[in-house]
Amino acid sequence: MRYVFLCLGWFFVALGVIGAFLPVLPTTPFLLLAVACFARSSPKLEAWLMNHKTFGPSLRNWRERGAISRRAKITAISLMAVSYAGFWFGSHPSLWLAALVAALMIGPAIFMLTRPNA
Repeated sequence: MRYVFLCLGWFFVALGVIGAFLPVLPTTPFLLLAVACFARSSPKLEAWLMNHKTFGPSLRNWRERGAISRRAKITAISLMAVSYAGFWFGSHPSLWLAALVAALMIGPAIFMLTRPNA
């Protein structure tokens, strides 16, 4: 199982790095999954990711306090609102589809807002 978790960890790191450059793919959730996989397969890689200059602080904040930075919350929710506006005005969805997409976006937004600030 160690090698399975090691491979999954690298897979999630790759997705996280891709997400750092693509606005539609999140970074931190994939890196959190990578840290969890590395914790079960390679303490050295887990420490590397937790102490990474760019990604380490947000990973440590989440692990230690379940916290998300205020800047990350504002950015994420703003991008969700802009994405919803683009969806609404770009595709003119039916009312039920617009409500469904809004509900799917509001759920994570509420989750983020209820986490402590880092």
